Amino acid sequence: MQSMGVEEKNRQPAPARQDVTDEAIFKVAKEIVVKFIEVGRLTPSSFEETFDRVYKAIRRTVRSQ
Repeated sequence: MQSMGVEEKNRQPAPARQDVTDEAIFKVAKEIVVKFIEVGRLTPSSFEETFDRVYKAIRRTVRSQ
């Protein structure tokens, strides 16, 4: 019987990949954009363009493999 090293004993199985819903992406994008407005980095007049860019960046990130 082979002995396992400490690293192998403590290794956790990889979590099952869960798909991220469009709703979850929307919520994260909204929170980011709202925070930008709160800290003065974004004005409400540029909300639409910025929200679109943030949403697409998050979607691209979570959908890539």
